Amino acid sequence: MSDPRPRPVGIDEHLERVRSGLDRVEARDAFDAASRGEALLVDIRYAALRERDGLIPGALVVERNELEWRLDPWGSHRAPEATDHDLRVVVICNEGYASTLAAASLHQLGLHHATDLVGGFQAWRTAGLPVTR
Repeated sequence: MSDPRPRPVGIDEHLERVRSGLDRVEARDAFDAASRGEALLVDIRYAALRERDGLIPGALVVERNELEWRLDPWGSHRAPEATDHDLRVVVICNEGYASTLAAASLHQLGLHHATDLVGGFQAWRTAGLPVTR
């Protein structure tokens, strides 16, 4: 008798699978899209990292544990920016790992244009893009 449970996978394989379903963006492309009003940047880094490294101007700061509630256009706790399911969301974590899983979670809520920033905030900063303290 075969085991009906799916084969377990490690986090690296899981990330690879999830990323294959996302149209991940590089820092410059995210900056350009946000500058044109075509994307909402969402910073999910925890407070200590934001305090240490600074903020991306114009990014919506949402703690990871609140993300789905704040970005669900139908949710009672949505952010004003969560206007509809066609919203292009670029989730940003520190290095581009947690943001992948967060973007996948947003896809499950119907935000099919959600994605994440390759390399996260660190890639943004390395690219010389704006950061405020």
